[in-house]
Amino acid sequence: MKIPFLKTGDTIAIVAPSRKVQPADYEPFEQYLIENGFKVVRASNLTLADNQFAGSDAERISALNDLFANPEVKAIIAVRGGYGAARIVDQLNWNALLQHPKWLCGFSDFTVLLNHQYACNALPALHSDMAVHFGQNEYADNFSSLLGALTGKPISMRISTHPFNRVGNAQGILVGGNLSVLYSMLGSASFPDVHEKILFLEDLDEYLYHIDRMILALKRAGVFNHLAGVVIGTMSEMHDNEIPFGKNAEEIIRDQLSEFSFPLMFGFPAGHTEMNRPFFTGAETTIDVSQSVSVFCQK
Repeated sequence: MKIPFLKTGDTIAIVAPSRKVQPADYEPFEQYLIENGFKVVRASNLTLADNQFAGSDAERISALNDLFANPEVKAIIAVRGGYGAARIVDQLNWNALLQHPKWLCGFSDFTVLLNHQYACNALPALHSDMAVHFGQNEYADNFSSLLGALTGKPISMRISTHPFNRVGNAQGILVGGNLSVLYSMLGSASFPDVHEKILFLEDLDEYLYHIDRMILALKRAGVFNHLAGVVIGTMSEMHDNEIPFGKNAEEIIRDQLSEFSFPLMFGFPAGHTEMNRPFFTGAETTIDVSQSVSVFCQK
């Protein structure tokens, strides 16, 4: 089953599945969508707060289930991440998305929903920037690219070479997202089948030893054994201990994955960074890593 791309006049919903939000976090993006010809509906929990969450678990479940079941809504875009998606994912009505397929769009904590969409329904989703970042000059291209992806523009990127790249080419379904969130999903129904897949990883605000621990845990669980390839996004704002770990995040990943032969692409422009370009999860992807340039394509 495929999800229809959007056209002018379609309805897009904005939702807060995790941390609580303020009107200033989503109103500028809402206006941007309207100016680009889309209708916008707000999830019922946008104005709610339960400590750090955007309403109680029950309120966030209800808000998302209402949108899942709404045949007029063609895409759902997160306002922000934080923490909380894992608390509600198992109570969401994923069968409703089979009846009314729609794009789920976001990243970071939204990694849970992106991958559950594929693991449960074999449907793609869009790893993309979120509403809270709209209006910051450095993020402008992220949102024009987001709308381009939602309206069917093929994704094709040429990325500068990186000294840690491993040359090769691969084709397969892309899965993954935030490393910390994926690590927390190991063994759950939300963790996707990774056999012959291309795995994307990014992270933010982690200690270097914990990056090592998480990559090692994925490796010991067999996640890397039969991959077609790995794409590494940004590893932003990493921390070290008083006694240094001795490697940065990219070096940790390079060394932990040195025993494998699949193509390895570093420097992909996505994650917790100013240039956070959209791409599809659960979708056929081609990567070509050469000594001079890396190419990433989704059609």
